Amino acid sequence: MKRELEFLEANITDNSKVIIACSGGPDSMCLLNLLIKLKNKKNLELIVAHVNHKLRTVSDEEAKMVENYAIQNNVVFELKELDYQNTKFSEDDAHRKRYGFFKSLIKKYKAQYLITAHHGDDLIETILMRIARGSNLNGYIGIKQITKNKDYITLRPLLITTKDEIIKYNKSEFVPYVIDESNDSLKYTRNRYRKKILPFLKDEDKLIHLKYLKFSEELEEYDNFVNNYIKEKEFIVDNQIVINKIIDESVFIKRKTIELIVKSIQANDYFNISDKQMNELIKLIYNSNKSIDLNNNYIGLNEYGYLKIIKKHNKEYQEIILDKNLEFLGFNFYYNCNEGNNSNNCIYLSFDEIALPLKLRTRLNGDKIQVLNLGTKKVNDIFIDNKINKEIRDKFPVLVDANNNIIWLPSLKKSQFCKDKSKKYDIIIKCEAR
Repeated sequence: MKRELEFLEANITDNSKVIIACSGGPDSMCLLNLLIKLKNKKNLELIVAHVNHKLRTVSDEEAKMVENYAIQNNVVFELKELDYQNTKFSEDDAHRKRYGFFKSLIKKYKAQYLITAHHGDDLIETILMRIARGSNLNGYIGIKQITKNKDYITLRPLLITTKDEIIKYNKSEFVPYVIDESNDSLKYTRNRYRKKILPFLKDEDKLIHLKYLKFSEELEEYDNFVNNYIKEKEFIVDNQIVINKIIDESVFIKRKTIELIVKSIQANDYFNISDKQMNELIKLIYNSNKSIDLNNNYIGLNEYGYLKIIKKHNKEYQEIILDKNLEFLGFNFYYNCNEGNNSNNCIYLSFDEIALPLKLRTRLNGDKIQVLNLGTKKVNDIFIDNKINKEIRDKFPVLVDANNNIIWLPSLKKSQFCKDKSKKYDIIIKCEAR
């Protein structure tokens, strides 16, 4: 692991605080061992971040193993337990919650680095999966060795390493680890690539992971070049595309510029577009004063010389962050109450299952809620069922999280995010009509 240690030593400044994502598997335990070796040399404060998804009977034992190893090596241990008893597990949701936990620790400890254990095999699998399902230039890069975020840097030192090398190292250094048996199940897409395609590629070339890393790094250089070109030409001003500057550029540049706008929206909201919608947005550049519907109540709009992607609001749309007691649209809301009840005027929430901040807003066209124990219903249908007058519907409060998931229609319906009073919850919110 000489190359990996050299990478870490070169890219982490002395006296830094470092968050280590550690599942307890061979990859992350190898990573933790490497950083422990650098701890005293570079005077690092290491914080091990472990997420217990509670999906397997041995999950608690694995968490304890990671904690014991951290304590033995004088490293801070932080644990996050997730509860999927009342919600369906998904990889995307688990990923979001893990990284939400990591970011909370970065903020708590004012850490400069997040280190993850993605390795060379992971990189090959990711690139092949994205090629198969379709992506864009940035997506085909796969996994970057270094990602510079606003407040911290993410490092992935094991991308130059294979899984076999990691296992061999752990055995030689007596590093403990656990194996997740679900990694052998072919019902998961990544596992099928790992079990069926990766062995063939490695038979062709034992260093194939380094070829994929070189491919990824070259794509990253191309992507950075294009992004810098778009920035230097000032195609985007105030998150809007200047049409007269971009109109004579290639379709590729137009597409990449729109992708940058989409990416900026995704930083704060759930939003994706299809290839068909991308092509429609490119055509919209040539059609003044026209608009097209996109996902999640967004529209593409050609207006006053700019191409914009904006949220489509009702005329009387209102929105406010709910993080304290307040009055909104004829209701008093009590945030973080000491006691609650089982009525529709009260809701129990777990921060593990929602994205903060919570917001109160008025309804949007097409709003739907996953009603607790009932399935998906249109908000407008719920208003009709409860005989809410038409003139009131556009002025009725809707509680959503930061991803615009509808959490609650106060006094009417609770969503699947509502926790039972007997289960784990973090907050109680109550409302009463004024």
